[in-house]
Amino acid sequence: MGTDTVRAGSADEAAERRREQRGWYFYDWACSVYSTSVLTVFLGPYLTSVAKNAADPEGYVHPLGIPVRAGSFFAYSVSLSVIVAVLVMPLVGAAADRGGRKKPLLAAAAYTGAAATTGMFFLGGDRYLLGGVLLVVANAAQSVGMMLYNSYLPQIAPPEERDAVSSKGWAFGYAAGALVLVANLVLYMGHASFGLSESAAVRVCLASAGLWWGGFALIPLLRLRDRRSTAQETREPTAPGFRQLAATVRDMRRHPLTLAFLLAYLIYNDGIQTVISQASVYGSEELGLGQSTLIAAVLLVQVLAVAGALALGRIARTHGAKRTILGSLVAWAVILGAGFFLPAGAPVWFFVLASGIGLVLGGSQALSRSLFSHLVPPGKEAEYFSAYEMSDRGMSWLGPLLFGITYQLTGSYRDAIISLVAFFVIGFALLARVPVRQAISDAGNPVPERI
Repeated sequence: MGTDTVRAGSADEAAERRREQRGWYFYDWACSVYSTSVLTVFLGPYLTSVAKNAADPEGYVHPLGIPVRAGSFFAYSVSLSVIVAVLVMPLVGAAADRGGRKKPLLAAAAYTGAAATTGMFFLGGDRYLLGGVLLVVANAAQSVGMMLYNSYLPQIAPPEERDAVSSKGWAFGYAAGALVLVANLVLYMGHASFGLSESAAVRVCLASAGLWWGGFALIPLLRLRDRRSTAQETREPTAPGFRQLAATVRDMRRHPLTLAFLLAYLIYNDGIQTVISQASVYGSEELGLGQSTLIAAVLLVQVLAVAGALALGRIARTHGAKRTILGSLVAWAVILGAGFFLPAGAPVWFFVLASGIGLVLGGSQALSRSLFSHLVPPGKEAEYFSAYEMSDRGMSWLGPLLFGITYQLTGSYRDAIISLVAFFVIGFALLARVPVRQAISDAGNPVPERI
């Protein structure tokens, strides 16, 4: 009878874990539409055009009196959003771990970001400053939300399930992005038949991403549950901003291999996120491609990223997550090299490049997330993922800054895009030196059979 009771309890626990995992997937489903439709497709070219409308005869806008080339304004806005995220994420992460109540914080981040994104409907004419402010708020909120979302992974999935669970989460996100992009493409291409101008159609697409984000965020908020940790009772009060970040980094120094992995990730993911956020600007401004072509290319990325995330997850079962990530970084460098030589006005070759990005995008990110989850000391998930998230989902600051400065100095988006290869070369070298099995053991976690 006792054995039957234990088995029944285990079955109930597994069923509850599966239910929570399914709810967890839906946050990626909710907020990935922002990353795809807003950050990757519409906002870069549209905000750039709005900034150009407000530019002086030399092509500069002057936010707060600072001369900025209109073509660099979007990239600089993305970089500024990271400064806000750096101030907020460590504070929220430490508070989540200390209090054990992540859901209210996740809800606040989700609906702040959704509201700012919905507000982009009012971005028009020469309101580039409004666009920049809404971008900074939405990006920072998404960064905080994704940090809290990611920190649930080690709590809802045992070590042997994490690669698969993380990959499914990314696949859900890319599937949602593809679905909404189809609707965006129909609206944008047929805007006249809907009685909308091209600008109004873009603004509807931007705002709809915010409504989607807020609506589907309800599912994970209903299914995920908060947990308390034994470490929470002795946690010191949360320090503000940079002080909390410094405290988190000091704690990471007790786990130098975790810190070494995070450094490698921050560098190569900076390159990935910059490619995602600046690809549409490169396609429109350097290659002369139309908005419909860019939407179709990103849609192709979304479709292939679902298959790519699941495929690389399966490859990791055989070859390990670390080796699979290293292989994807080589692919990223090759893709950027090919992008430098793409001829202008040739959408077919842009689609080929998009196919390559799609096949490696989801897997490299999903496996990085699951691998890092093994390196986090128990009870400090949100705090450690706050540092991790600083380079995730378009929140990287150095890549967009380098991209913007390179363009400002050379006037060439080709030079800007090829400069990003450095992130993948350096990231590869740093990751290759991290002994991940020892890092997992040093963090106090069980070491999976294959990692």
